[in-house]
Amino acid sequence: MVITKKKKEKKSKPVARAKAKYTAYSVKEASELMDFLMNKIDGISRTTAKSLLSKRMVMVDNVIRTQYNHPLKPGMRVQVSKNKGNKEFRSSLLKLVYEDAYLLVVDKREGLLTIGTDKQKERTAHSILNEYVQRSGKNHRIYVVHRLDRDTSGLLVFAKDEKTKITLQDYWDRIVKDRRYVAVVSGEVEKDGGTITSWLKDNKVFITYSSMTNNGGDKAITHYKVIKRANGYSLLELELETGRKNQIRVHMQDLKHPVLGDVKYGDGNNPIGRLALHAYKLSFYHPVTDELLEFETPYPSEFRKIMLKQKTAKPKEDAIDTE
Repeated sequence: MVITKKKKEKKSKPVARAKAKYTAYSVKEASELMDFLMNKIDGISRTTAKSLLSKRMVMVDNVIRTQYNHPLKPGMRVQVSKNKGNKEFRSSLLKLVYEDAYLLVVDKREGLLTIGTDKQKERTAHSILNEYVQRSGKNHRIYVVHRLDRDTSGLLVFAKDEKTKITLQDYWDRIVKDRRYVAVVSGEVEKDGGTITSWLKDNKVFITYSSMTNNGGDKAITHYKVIKRANGYSLLELELETGRKNQIRVHMQDLKHPVLGDVKYGDGNNPIGRLALHAYKLSFYHPVTDELLEFETPYPSEFRKIMLKQKTAKPKEDAIDTE
């Protein structure tokens, strides 16, 4: 998992302001996190300081830190939660890759819904994360910002308060700098890259169909680049200029190279037993701090394996009859 943070260029934009739930301390000189806590918090013992770290109650510049020797530099800000603290997050269906006072970023496995519906009451990413934050307060809750299809894996953002959620949703196109997927598709795509533009609209049975001319639907733009061709498949990087429902799957159908494992818009080709679509990269400006957060996950192992070029066995030499 690659996570980087950069400062955003100053730009006027409404931001969310959640109520402070922590005590903040400014770092004046270089030190390690444990030593800083011992010096700043009156009467704290080393055992209590370790407990704060292990319970994920300490943040440095809005990022939760658990290492006692995390290096601090002048100008940083250390925040200690006023809540009871969160227990370590554990789930086989989600990986927590980033958390601060305002939002969470997770890596979702395929097969897991982002959020349930009236008809679907099963376990979801939303319910798993709700249980996690409610360990530190019954009134805490998680808000859905955007979604991934059940069968799509990858990076998802959730908000910890309603103001942050509203800011992220209302200014999504301005806040998100880069959003990319990786997919394995049927056939070897002819061009090395290109752009697909169409208008997407659902019919009465909720099948999304595409039109190259304006049909009154939502305009959708997908940029694609071929990473590798092998074994009759293509590994593509897909960059979304717009984020429409079923956009990638329908656009790959338009390209005549559907995503592997897509039972709705595909060709029945399912060699890896899952939809071969993964949201692997997400970069966005933090709605409160304005910092640029960049997240990247590895390609799923199934995608890499199917793209390994199969070695062709050398033909055996004909035996020579010496009789």
